[in-house]
Amino acid sequence: MSDFNAQIKESRAKVAEAQSKIEQVSSKIADAHAKLKTGDDISIDIENASLDDVHAHTESMNANIAELIMGLDDVTSQFSQDFDEMRTKTTTEKLIGIFSRGKSESMRQERMRTASIDDKLQDLIAKSDTIVALLDGQLAVLNDQKTKVEGNLIETLDEREMLVGELEALRADILAMDPKIIEIENKISVEQDAAERTKLETQLAELNAEYNEKVQNEQVMLANSQTLERYIEKGKTWVDSLQNQAATQMVLINKLKTDTKQRVVLYDALTKSLKTAQQQDVAHRINEIGVETDKEAQAAMAAIGSATNARMADMLESHEDHMVFARDVLEQKAKADERFARRFEKIVEKHDKNLYGA
Repeated sequence: MSDFNAQIKESRAKVAEAQSKIEQVSSKIADAHAKLKTGDDISIDIENASLDDVHAHTESMNANIAELIMGLDDVTSQFSQDFDEMRTKTTTEKLIGIFSRGKSESMRQERMRTASIDDKLQDLIAKSDTIVALLDGQLAVLNDQKTKVEGNLIETLDEREMLVGELEALRADILAMDPKIIEIENKISVEQDAAERTKLETQLAELNAEYNEKVQNEQVMLANSQTLERYIEKGKTWVDSLQNQAATQMVLINKLKTDTKQRVVLYDALTKSLKTAQQQDVAHRINEIGVETDKEAQAAMAAIGSATNARMADMLESHEDHMVFARDVLEQKAKADERFARRFEKIVEKHDKNLYGA
């Protein structure tokens, strides 16, 4: 338990660290968007180094949680062994059985009655719930940050679309001015009258001034468009990253929840199996006693046997529904395990081959 608590403490620290990194990047994007709204110059500091830092912390966090999940899987795999040990007589019970079969059976039944398998299962489910709570918190942060960044992106995309429209209109105006300028320049080159020539030169100067102003505006708008484009690309990259991280969290959550459901099914199946075996033992002993008694006792035992058989028939009938449910859960678990193994292939390999520290 102390090991698990230590691992949970470490996981919480890693989750907090990853969330801090995520919020830092989102904050930089939000600051840049605020500057865009006021027309200030921006420089979005979410280059590859920043994203790599976030991904490194997130990968470390997920690896830690994946190890926790696989640890719970190991504990679950021991449940069948625990039930087998409960079903099988201990060495002491076997020795006592040599002298007193009844005493031996009584001891085994008492041991089964006081066994703490249920406590172990509840502890396992509680641990699963603790990890799920961690993952749910992280998933909520990822979705919240993604929503905020996507909101900024939608506004910025609209702004850039409007700016590009204005830029195209300005360029059309600039192109339309070229023929006018050329026309006046041609008139000036052939004009002989000084007054008319001066008038044309004044018009040309005004057109050139307007032309230069439009060209300058074009350069400013082009720079703004490039800035918006850079912001949009960085924002898209970050949204994609958040979506991928959220997908990983959902894989982990799905596996844990499916595992918990499977553990309940496993416990229920093994418990019924154990009880069935015990009932069969009792029925066999009744039958043995019945052989040695008179006809009246045999009739009574037959009635008991009939009741037992009826009870067993009911149990077998309900078993079909239980098996359908169990099969569905096992299919869900197989799918969840496949997604988990695919996402955390390296961690699974280390766990299965005991390659820690290699």
